[in-house]
Amino acid sequence: MIRVSQQYIWSVVFSVFFLILVIMGAIILDTETRIEWVDLTMVDYLIMLLASWRLTRLFVYDNITRFVREQFKDVVKVGRGYRLETPKSGPRRLLSELFDCPWCTSIWTSTIVVFLYLLTEYAVFPFVLLGLSAVVSFLQISTNLVGHSVERAKQQSDML
Repeated sequence: MIRVSQQYIWSVVFSVFFLILVIMGAIILDTETRIEWVDLTMVDYLIMLLASWRLTRLFVYDNITRFVREQFKDVVKVGRGYRLETPKSGPRRLLSELFDCPWCTSIWTSTIVVFLYLLTEYAVFPFVLLGLSAVVSFLQISTNLVGHSVERAKQQSDML
């Protein structure tokens, strides 16, 4: 027996909306593209990849966009303070879950990046900046991991 909940309905609604946007984007790109798929180079794909990764990270994790994510949360009073929680149901719950899931958000950000990259040359500069930021983020995270590993190894050797 299939259990249908209100959340499943919202998931279908957003999936259909996404599909319509993709179809409309493909129709627009069919006549208005600045660069054809066959003319894309590895550099173009790398720029789009890194820009999509950085946009995803920006909307899912970064503090600067926390205000966007918080719009889809419920404020719950806890003791003398407040806590943000995912709503129990409705479209806000779906959007809250979307912004909590990097894999889910990456589908949307990648679609936007590819569409704008193929549509207008004005998108190249911000996407190159996002791509460079992605590389810097990756290097920073890697450096932090190496630093923590060295520090942990030093603490363990000091214990011996």
